[in-house]
Amino acid sequence: MPTIHLEIVTPEHVAYEDDVDSILLPTTDGEIAILPLHTPLLTQVIPGELVVSKNGQNLYLAIGEGFAEITQTNVRVLADMALQQAEIDEDAVQIAIRKAEESLSREQLAGEQLAAVQATLQKSLAQLKVKRRRNNN
Repeated sequence: MPTIHLEIVTPEHVAYEDDVDSILLPTTDGEIAILPLHTPLLTQVIPGELVVSKNGQNLYLAIGEGFAEITQTNVRVLADMALQQAEIDEDAVQIAIRKAEESLSREQLAGEQLAAVQATLQKSLAQLKVKRRRNNN
C-alpha cells in the first residue's frame, strides 16, 4: 500500500515526521482526509485533532493554527502548536480553559484581545479532547 510523507513543524521543533497511510486534518473547510496521491492543495489548519493512521494504528495530536501544503506524496503542516497525547498536561489545560472562559464572560474584550482568548480556548479544548481520548482507550 502506498504511503504519504507527513511532516508537522512548529516554531520550536519538528513535532512529527513519518511515512503514513492517511491523515485526518482539521481545516477551515472542515475535516479533510488525506491519502497518497491526494490532489495538491494549500489549506488553512484550525485548532483541533489531527489523526495519523499508520499500519492500522491511529496517533492523535492536538494541532493549533497554521497551514498545510499537500502534494501527491507529501503533507507539510506548519502550526503554532502540535502536541502528542503524552505531551499534554491535563491539569494545566483545564486551568487555561477556565481562565479563558472567565475572561470571555467577565471582560469586555474586542479585536486582538478577543481573538487571542478565543484561540487559547480552542487550542486548550483540542488538547483536552486528545488527552481524554487516550485515557478512554
